[in-house]
Amino acid sequence: MPEEKEQLTDLPYLEVPRPEEAGTHPTSTPNMPPMKNPPEELKDIAAKTAAPGSAQARKADPPEKVRMAKPLPKAEDDPGTWEFGRRSFLRAAGWMSFFGFLTIATVGALRMMFPRTLYEPPKSFKAGKPNEYLPMTVSEKYKDTERVWICRDEENIFALVAICTHLGCTPRWLAAEAKFKCPCHGSGFTFEGINFEGPAPRPLERAKIVLTESGELLVDKAQTFRYENGDWVKPESFVKI
Repeated sequence: MPEEKEQLTDLPYLEVPRPEEAGTHPTSTPNMPPMKNPPEELKDIAAKTAAPGSAQARKADPPEKVRMAKPLPKAEDDPGTWEFGRRSFLRAAGWMSFFGFLTIATVGALRMMFPRTLYEPPKSFKAGKPNEYLPMTVSEKYKDTERVWICRDEENIFALVAICTHLGCTPRWLAAEAKFKCPCHGSGFTFEGINFEGPAPRPLERAKIVLTESGELLVDKAQTFRYENGDWVKPESFVKI
């Protein structure tokens, strides 16, 4: 213990200045030495903090006020919220009509670039050679596809159009009775196509038939011949055997 006391007494003595000798600056504290050349802002803050009612605190400049942005002026006709009134409805209807007109005009212009073409089957067809048909017979080979009968008597071959002259039904060939009979209203036609019973007002029509250079029969439904007009005597209404 005596040795420790001697060691403590041997330590150098540190002299700390007293608070009244520390300085007279407002920013100094009793245990803090004064600051050399402090800025003016710190002087003002220290004056307010140390003595709010002192003369130095009264001389301190007040802080600047925060400037708020002013709101934009409101338009006179702006209600503040979006409303759909009569004027808005008329404006929208006008624009819709305008764009509708442009759409229809554009579609019409594009449609004109593609013409309306009907691709119908050809009216003419080849019906084989004359020796394929026996005398006094009616061939129904082309009845369903072309609605034409190929008929051959003792001297000629002719093509009857399978359309009833009453209402356009398709008659049937009754070989046992040697006549054409319409199933719709009972009209009857002879082997040559002459009407003799039922409501049919006139005989059946004949289609154009010719013999080609290759020896085949060519039937053209685009041209027909009527008995009541005297067309059955024309050379293209039959083929001579």
